[in-house]
Amino acid sequence: MVDLPVIIENPAGLKTLYRQDINETYHSQHGAIQESMHVFIEAGMRFWIKTKQQKKLSILEIGFGTGLNAILSLIEAEKQGIQVHYTGLETLALPYELISKLDYQAHWDKDHETKYAAMHAGEWESNLTIDTNFELQKRLIAIENFETNEQFDLVYFDAFAPDKQSELWDLAIFQKIFQLVNIGGILVTYSAKGDVRRNLLAAGFEVEKLEGPPHKRHMLRAVKIKSL
Repeated sequence: MVDLPVIIENPAGLKTLYRQDINETYHSQHGAIQESMHVFIEAGMRFWIKTKQQKKLSILEIGFGTGLNAILSLIEAEKQGIQVHYTGLETLALPYELISKLDYQAHWDKDHETKYAAMHAGEWESNLTIDTNFELQKRLIAIENFETNEQFDLVYFDAFAPDKQSELWDLAIFQKIFQLVNIGGILVTYSAKGDVRRNLLAAGFEVEKLEGPPHKRHMLRAVKIKSL
């Protein structure tokens, strides 16, 4: 049984969750929202919207965690006027009572805080309508065991770091994700390690190294150009 993470705070007062069993934080200690916006919203969601010009988007997140990427995606979907179906995979469900103490709600209004709370209050393994343009399915399952007939347009790969959970970054995982992604689909991740890039390439993606968020040099964006 894995213990729940604890809250830690940096000298600037920014909070994140820390898992003692793997000695790892859930988000950058230099700013969780700044990092998520840069890696997943800007390089992922906004890039997809700009290049595809479509009104429906299916997102798969590996590492639902605090739900931060999900609420930021909902807010962006409202701004862009698109419909989102969001599937988040997680192996350790976190209580909203803990998440609410991270003070993320200071970054959005009360309406979005209500929707953020609804994301966490909703049952796992159920289809949740969080907003008229945002449907959520939370799955309490590891990516290795995840099965679905759905194909995804965008993957947020937000697992713990490769040196903490290396098994989540190996070739077999990226091969599985490749099969779950539509042609033209995108995967974004904060890690730009050489092994990660090589495994994405070997799985069939075309891979681009991008400027990383503050305090990280690079990140990766991978695109499925064609089926193997």
